[in-house]
Amino acid sequence: MDADMRQVDAVIHARLASQVALINQIGSYIVSAGGKRIRPRLVLLFARALGYAGPAQHELAATIEFIHTATLLHDDVVDESSLRRGRATSNAIFGNAASVLVGDFLYSRAFQMMVSAGSPRVLEVLADATNVIAEGEVLQLMNMHDPDLSVDEYLRVIRFKTAKLFEASARVGAVLAGADAALEETCATYGRALGTAFQLVDDLLDYEGNSDELGKNVGDDLREGKPTLPLLVAMQRAGEAERTLIRHAIEHGEVERLPEIIAIVRRTGALEATRAAAEHEAAQARASIAALPASAARTALLDLCARAVHRSS
Repeated sequence: MDADMRQVDAVIHARLASQVALINQIGSYIVSAGGKRIRPRLVLLFARALGYAGPAQHELAATIEFIHTATLLHDDVVDESSLRRGRATSNAIFGNAASVLVGDFLYSRAFQMMVSAGSPRVLEVLADATNVIAEGEVLQLMNMHDPDLSVDEYLRVIRFKTAKLFEASARVGAVLAGADAALEETCATYGRALGTAFQLVDDLLDYEGNSDELGKNVGDDLREGKPTLPLLVAMQRAGEAERTLIRHAIEHGEVERLPEIIAIVRRTGALEATRAAAEHEAAQARASIAALPASAARTALLDLCARAVHRSS
């Protein structure tokens, strides 16, 4: 798998090339930050688990990473983030306009790569995913500073904004391997559940971790007015005064009293409840691939379920 990921990285760097120097500069800056590369890894693992070993997997895994990277560039501008993966965000260095436009370049380059793959089904899956992700971004924007957001509405944003690209990555691997519709859906179920678990843990770590481990600023979600599951559960379980404090912080993006809010989140068991929700999603992911033939790829997919939930960054 390491050799395959090196090939994916080679495709990424080759396809990043542009005649416009600033695109090369920003593209290289954000791609070189690394990251977990889980989404492209899903393409490779599902392709391998289902018996495919051709070169198209590397191109399409890189395509998925371009879509993901474009969303990060746009996210950081919308969220006014200054730190990602332990480094200054591209918008903090190069400005918002340049970051948005290079994000657009990565989206359009991804579509060029999809078309060159020559698979109508792959194009359909990734075009649909890109559209749903954009809807998720807008949904999240609409939900900002809303302490009355329901858990179901919160999970809907996760399914759209984060889990959809995990799902699409798994689907693409299945399509490459010539899977039928039922098997493709099985793979998609895994991706959707894993992506949901991954985001739930991300939201948990904003109140449990520290900035050095996370590679971002602790409390960013609260500063941005995001009512994530730890806060929603804490409000359900806290007393009236504490609930009022959390509501006010969400409504105003107030981080001055973050230590108090973290204490409430921890005391009410909201972190444990959020991790339990992530564990439930990971269990669904594991169950969905139980019928796949035993292989190193299937073992790696099962391992991803555990690592998605039990991590500190």
